Amino acid sequence: MSWRILGWTVVGGVALLAAIGGTWLLLLPGAPSSGTASAISSEEAAATLAALKPPKRKRPLIAIVGINDMSETTDYLMPYGILARADIADVLTLATQPGPVTLYPALKVQPHATIAAFDAAHPDGADYVIVPAMSRDDDAAVLQWIRSQAGKGAIVIGVCVGATVVAKTGLLDGKRATTHWYSVRDLQKHTTIRYAPDRRLVVDQGVATTTGITASMPMALTLIEAIAGRAKAEAVAREIGLAAWDARHRSDAFSFTRPFALTAIANTLAFWNREQLGIALTPGIDEVSLALIADAWSRTYRSRALTFAATPQVQKSRGGLGILPERIADDWPAHQTLPDTVTSPPAQALDETLRAIETRYGSRTADFVAMQLEYPR
Repeated sequence: MSWRILGWTVVGGVALLAAIGGTWLLLLPGAPSSGTASAISSEEAAATLAALKPPKRKRPLIAIVGINDMSETTDYLMPYGILARADIADVLTLATQPGPVTLYPALKVQPHATIAAFDAAHPDGADYVIVPAMSRDDDAAVLQWIRSQAGKGAIVIGVCVGATVVAKTGLLDGKRATTHWYSVRDLQKHTTIRYAPDRRLVVDQGVATTTGITASMPMALTLIEAIAGRAKAEAVAREIGLAAWDARHRSDAFSFTRPFALTAIANTLAFWNREQLGIALTPGIDEVSLALIADAWSRTYRSRALTFAATPQVQKSRGGLGILPERIADDWPAHQTLPDTVTSPPAQALDETLRAIETRYGSRTADFVAMQLEYPR
């Protein structure tokens, strides 16, 4: 009798959880709202550029800082690759500790220096500090270092959920800010921070923040324009395949919807159908295209992209950053090797990747990835 009671209890519990889960799904919106983002006024655009002018050097020093265990892939690599391509500043990637930085959800890189080595070489500090999303937003070493750089006059830029890291330093207190759509509530836990919707980039009193992952592309171009002028920014934009950029954004186009939740659940439950997809790591590889491709495929919940090479030797990217192969192999099975879109301009590479994801896994998964990247399709 006791086993029968236990059995019915388990069945009842499962039914209750299913009912709660079903109700939750039904209450989610069926789709994000549609519409067009409002244009940014010329006055606001000019104010943004003025606020991002180099605070110290004619040729600025830009530091991109991350923790060694899981800083976000595109947040860390895209600003570096675009700014290094522009060659209008000295750009360094940093880590809190010696050794490589394991990026999330894919790739591993060798940063240029630790924060301690940077401080020893540049006691006056950086002109700009770029802060990507990190697996932990409360790392004491990185928080203290960001505060110290701000105290030396650096403009601090929180990319995506890097905004919550900057928020933990106190530098956003009393200021306007934005972040990835999924983390807006986390940002709003800091009651003095004023969330600014419908802006992909917000600058307030020496601190800038952006929306989701792909927003680091227009952010980097805006920074290039502030440093070196519109013509230079337009030239770099053409190289990376981006026709236009500014701070316009429609926040309500990105939200936790029923299709998003159902895709996450279905792809997670399909644990028997996971793939590892290889990207050949070659010298001079474009780190921006590589980051976007690896990031996108690794966010399907069906696959993980990883780099492979014939030897464990660190490969230098187009911008001179050391990228470590994640697998040592002379070749990779053809059906598990990603198309060579890494040679495409970054914006084009991402569009090609989303189309390939749609072909392989369906439109819902492609939309699911684009929503995570906060990328308009």
